[in-house]
Amino acid sequence: MDNDKLSSKTAGKPIRCRAAVSRQPGEPLVIEEITVAPPGAYEVRIRIICTSLCHSDIIVWKLKVPPACFPRILGHEAIGVVESVGENVEEVKEGDTVIPTFMADCGDCADCRSKKSNLCSKLPFGVKPWMPRNDTTRFTDLNGEPLYHFLFVSSFSEYTVVDVAHVVKIDPAIPPNRACLLSCGVSTGVGAAWRTANVEAGSTVAIFGLGSIGLAVAEGARLCGATRIIGVDLNPEKFEIGQRFGVTEFVDSSSCGDKSVSQVINEMTGGGADYCFESVGLSSLVQEAYASCRKGWGKTIVLGVDRPEAQLNFNSLEVLHSGKTITGSLFGGIKAKSDIPILLKRYVDKELHLDEFVTHEVKFEDINKAFNLLIEGKCIRCVIWMDK
Repeated sequence: MDNDKLSSKTAGKPIRCRAAVSRQPGEPLVIEEITVAPPGAYEVRIRIICTSLCHSDIIVWKLKVPPACFPRILGHEAIGVVESVGENVEEVKEGDTVIPTFMADCGDCADCRSKKSNLCSKLPFGVKPWMPRNDTTRFTDLNGEPLYHFLFVSSFSEYTVVDVAHVVKIDPAIPPNRACLLSCGVSTGVGAAWRTANVEAGSTVAIFGLGSIGLAVAEGARLCGATRIIGVDLNPEKFEIGQRFGVTEFVDSSSCGDKSVSQVINEMTGGGADYCFESVGLSSLVQEAYASCRKGWGKTIVLGVDRPEAQLNFNSLEVLHSGKTITGSLFGGIKAKSDIPILLKRYVDKELHLDEFVTHEVKFEDINKAFNLLIEGKCIRCVIWMDK
């Protein structure tokens, strides 16, 4: 359907469309008709082309305590076409191809203007069930009951409404089933190596967990010129997969005998890795990654999402004496509106590997199959097509 004709018919009006609604924790999503309200001020209504499933969707889908809330439209890794825009939206227009992102990039606040941070202070990150500026929803079911948002994106719907600060305009010629990966996972991992850690050429990197985020960290470290990229995982089959993304060595954390993983890595590297990345979401692994870092300049970067109540425990004297650094990395430290176009260009130039991340593609009707594939560890990224 011609996008301009569609926009002229629907702009300023509610749209009825299909969405995969999460109504109970851990239960299959229900595909049902919903109503999507027109965009308000600073908002963009997007027709989703395709979306991919991220482990964060699984975590919140299973969650029975806050920030969980139901019914909810999950999904936050996607690409789409602007159907209409609200007041005060100037940087995108109807028909533009865009990537929505869970991190805002307003361009106005001190953080967004600084090169030191990607944590927008005007529209701060949170697992809120609302639009970011006014704590309201743009979704209702056919009974008129509200449906909650997820990570300011909610891409498991044929149409969604996103704040303009969460939208990046891109070249429509780039394959959508590749571009959508930069909406979250690949950008997070590659960015952690590139932007947060600033991995130096010739350095040694250790990555705890070779899921999609860990593999993206390996890809980022490869692009930065790391010489040794050590993957750590319970599944020895991950080494062969990791080699596609630059992993050079592997530690099976279940087969270290009476040694800890950090002891093994310290012995392998002669004193510890220059950079360690925790991408699983376990406080015990964060501490093991920190212990695997080289004294004096080692950096530990935390990417994994742990339980809200999880705590880290470090010996004060060890922190003082070791000279190491530990830091979190939301969205890989990248600024969406300036860095995603750079990553897309590196893909077009055949430098950044995106094709290898997509192991499965399904129709929207089969979205629960995508959940099963990821839960069973059978896919890296599964792309879900809205109309194919």
